[in-house]
Amino acid sequence: MVLILDQTLKIWVKTTLAHGDSIFLFGQEWAQIHFVENNGMAFGLALGGEYGKLALSLFRILAVSFLVYYLRILMKNQAPFGLLFSFACILAGAIGNILDSAFYGLIFSESCYHCGIAELFPEAGGYAGFLHGRVVDMLYFPVLKGNYPDWLPFLGGDSFTFFSPVFNLADTAITVGVFYILIFQRSFFSTHPPAETTTTPVETVATVVAESNADAEEQVEQQRPVS
Repeated sequence: MVLILDQTLKIWVKTTLAHGDSIFLFGQEWAQIHFVENNGMAFGLALGGEYGKLALSLFRILAVSFLVYYLRILMKNQAPFGLLFSFACILAGAIGNILDSAFYGLIFSESCYHCGIAELFPEAGGYAGFLHGRVVDMLYFPVLKGNYPDWLPFLGGDSFTFFSPVFNLADTAITVGVFYILIFQRSFFSTHPPAETTTTPVETVATVVAESNADAEEQVEQQRPVS
């Protein structure tokens, strides 16, 4: 469900808004659908250059493969539902952003301030190759805007916005999954290995001799005639 909602919203934004356009939710400036794209990680963070983009895409694929494998193990071991839910959210979010990087460059035309609204499956082809597409972000909540006080070193008088990153539903799912694990599922990862008992060679030999003597005494007892 997370993956379907994420991709539906991204495709709607991509084919409805031009890059940089905004829609105020409930008429409020602090809650917006603000269309931007990024080449990198969650919340607009990025690695430099095309090689950084390719490395990030490959890392995401490896991370998703590991998550699928680990989630199967958790299901077989009947892990708590909350833990399965958390890893499922992380997995869905990671796949959602991988789809952007892998395929959006192939199926969409360019989005830019002067290009207008992107076209789905354009005749001229997409704007980038496989694994070089840009991730669509649209959730923007600049709850608080203002200026730092003049007496503050280095930042005095500068403007600030809280919360400034633009993100998507996939980023939200990953964040919710990670925080849920850290807050509510920490006990699952606390392991208490059983105490190992060590036996010295002398103790081992003594045990073997005692068992042998007991067996011998039992045989003698059985061979005595019954009076």
